[in-house]
Amino acid sequence: MPGMVPATLRRRAGVIATTAAAFTSILIPSASAVDLDQRTDLSAEDKAKVSRVLKAPTDFTKAENFELMQAGKSTTQKPLNRAVFTFPSANLPFEKHQDFRLGESLFQKLWVSTPSSTRASDGLGPLFNARACESCHPKAGRGRPPIDDERPVSIFMRLSVAPSTPEERALIESGEVPLLPEPTYGDQLQNFGVPGVPGEGEMKITYEEIKVDLSEGEVAYLRKPTYTIENLAYGPMSEHALISARVAPPMIGLGLLEAIAETDITSQADPDDADNDGISGRVSWVTPADPDSKMIGRFGWKALNATVLSQSAGAFAGDIGISTPYDLRNYGDCTEAQTACFEQAHGEQEHLGVSEAPDPVLDLVTFYSQNLAVPARRDVSDAQVLAGKKVFYEAGCASCHTPKYVTSRTAENPEHQFQLIWPYTDLLLHDMGEGLSDGRPTGSASGNEWKTPPLWGIGLTETVNNHRFFLHDGRARGLLEAVLWHGGEAEAAKTRVVEMPAKDRANLIRFLESL
Repeated sequence: MPGMVPATLRRRAGVIATTAAAFTSILIPSASAVDLDQRTDLSAEDKAKVSRVLKAPTDFTKAENFELMQAGKSTTQKPLNRAVFTFPSANLPFEKHQDFRLGESLFQKLWVSTPSSTRASDGLGPLFNARACESCHPKAGRGRPPIDDERPVSIFMRLSVAPSTPEERALIESGEVPLLPEPTYGDQLQNFGVPGVPGEGEMKITYEEIKVDLSEGEVAYLRKPTYTIENLAYGPMSEHALISARVAPPMIGLGLLEAIAETDITSQADPDDADNDGISGRVSWVTPADPDSKMIGRFGWKALNATVLSQSAGAFAGDIGISTPYDLRNYGDCTEAQTACFEQAHGEQEHLGVSEAPDPVLDLVTFYSQNLAVPARRDVSDAQVLAGKKVFYEAGCASCHTPKYVTSRTAENPEHQFQLIWPYTDLLLHDMGEGLSDGRPTGSASGNEWKTPPLWGIGLTETVNNHRFFLHDGRARGLLEAVLWHGGEAEAAKTRVVEMPAKDRANLIRFLESL
């Protein structure tokens, strides 16, 4: 929740010498964070209309127009139960529902190893983290770390090695490749294998409790994770290995994030902090070495994927070991050192077309993923929610969690075009400090940098997934803990939360729970 206290308001003896009210006129912007002048898809009349609806609020005694429908016409108002993330966009035409349901069935499909009598479902692995997309994203929701002695499924371990030669450093710096896979175990630890192929190893997590003193005598405890990998089946890892644990993020609203105009993202970037507000968001460029194909990364914790299609194909190959026409690795993330992998049969069938999941499997799963609806807000006119919304702005949270956009008129899917949406993200990379650093550079992102995650639907995590674990590795056991882990560019905003009156802190959390 990055923000910046103005330089004229210095901390004295560990206390910010001002009241929340004194920040209001400074930290609550009077205009939209995006530069609409750069939008080529909008007419002059459109720009005037969009400028009005994107203007930051000044009256926190009532909800803003259209705030309830936080995904525009695609917002679902289905009952709030475990299935609320699984419905199609409300404005999806009836004739497209068949493709959505087919995509859903493939998302839930349990893949099996080859050879199998169910030849339309084989090709699993040989190494894998899960047998279905649904396993990592239960009910299209948020994954979590294991509890007690569970085997992890919806959290996994990314792997890579730091460049050690001039050639490797040049390769990374050029952007030609986003990372260097660990030589023996690839770019992800697979803890399962098909019969005859041992899983690569087991992720282990231990936690250290960290006490945080808050204002008015309140206390919070953070849990700091330490990760180790045990029972490595294919020999030791490189001494240069870098590891990073990731929980699977929720799936709602992905197509709408894809429909945000590129210039609405780039216009918010300030890599050199030219305005001296302490916020220096950077665009994550995918394939920057090729000017003709480089795109803005929008998906993944480090924004390494530009499209829902590429994100989905990567998950098929990396998580399940299933190849698609977009990613032809029939053996998934197997490496040359893992000879048992390549001794297995793969599931590609010539008469069905290229890859283990030939067309139109990936297209249907992508369509499903693009059209999972965002639920309507709750309690938008509640006095405590409105008070918390004001705190959200005053603390500077909206500096990175940009509340709203109007999507492109030329978005690929008509249902996503020209919609007022409220995702609460700038889709940029920000330095979140050493506390959240994984020390593992990936693509455009340094070890300290993470993409601002969307907040819509965050208050329904417990409803959908029966837990309250947040952040990239699920270390936070609630929304307040998630806020208190913020550092780096968000240090000033976090400090405001620590030092504000307890009532304001409670209101802030109540606002987040309404999203």
